[in-house]
Amino acid sequence: MTVNRRDALRRTAALAATTLLPGLAGAQAPTGYPDRAIRFVVPYAPGGFPDTVARIIAQGLGDRVGQSVVVDNRPGANGGVAAGVLTSAPADGYQFLVTDGSMFSINPLIYSKLTYDPQKDFVPVALVASAPLFLAVHPKVPVNDLKGFIEYVKANPGKVNYGSSGIGSTHHLTVEAMKTALGLNMVHVPFKGTGQSVPALVGGQVDVLFSAYPSLVGFVKDGRVKLIATNSAKRSSLAPDLPAIAELVPGFDFAPIVGVLAPAGTPQAAIQKIASEVVAVTKLPETVKKMEVAGIVPVGTGADDYAKAIASENARMGPAIKAAGMKPE
Repeated sequence: MTVNRRDALRRTAALAATTLLPGLAGAQAPTGYPDRAIRFVVPYAPGGFPDTVARIIAQGLGDRVGQSVVVDNRPGANGGVAAGVLTSAPADGYQFLVTDGSMFSINPLIYSKLTYDPQKDFVPVALVASAPLFLAVHPKVPVNDLKGFIEYVKANPGKVNYGSSGIGSTHHLTVEAMKTALGLNMVHVPFKGTGQSVPALVGGQVDVLFSAYPSLVGFVKDGRVKLIATNSAKRSSLAPDLPAIAELVPGFDFAPIVGVLAPAGTPQAAIQKIASEVVAVTKLPETVKKMEVAGIVPVGTGADDYAKAIASENARMGPAIKAAGMKPE
């Protein structure tokens, strides 16, 4: 655990250093920057959390800078396809990566070989948003709150199963961290995304899982699912009556984050310009409304805070991956 934490902090220190030292990112942005379209590369297919954030921010950013912002979805190779697109393009301030933290906090710990270097290839620009996941249980599970759930699982070791969006997903690692912290024994049933796992919960094939609010709220309203907690550091405005697991386990925070990063060597002035504009867009009332509808919590902070958030996420993910029994492949 100590080694994982130390390695995670080293990786993020390198990311932060390249952001904060102008000599490592070009000296000046082009005159009149930006004077043409900006590209947001997303390492996932359309429709997910990073893609949704990218599209919401792209619209507002384009309005502010007077240039179009194009969202370019490049899924595949655990982020490697998107990374390749960016590292092969000019680091001129017109190419950015919009992603969740898995490319930097999870992938380096579960894959022995990556096609990108998380320490050297990208620098943080702005932390945009987070998306808390909610602990949902099927009605057949005779509990109505987090305390009751913990007591029930402890009274039935190995009899409660939980679904996830796949091995190594945030959904999976959140449960593994919770199991370790609370001394729970549950059986993992991995699926290929929430498109499979949530229907499995609704149908009673699994007893419990973590998922995003929009994918669950409809089933909550018609009584087919019960929500009992959130995996964020504090209660979510989406469901303020639900406790955060952090209220029982200090420091527990596995809510995915999404931010903007730039290829290493991008002019520092361009990074600062885009960071300030992205943060401003995140604070706009219309942006906040769009994100809340999508189950997303706007954050809107700059490169320094984003670097710290990556470091914090790395420090938490290492022990969770160890608890899941995962080793680099």
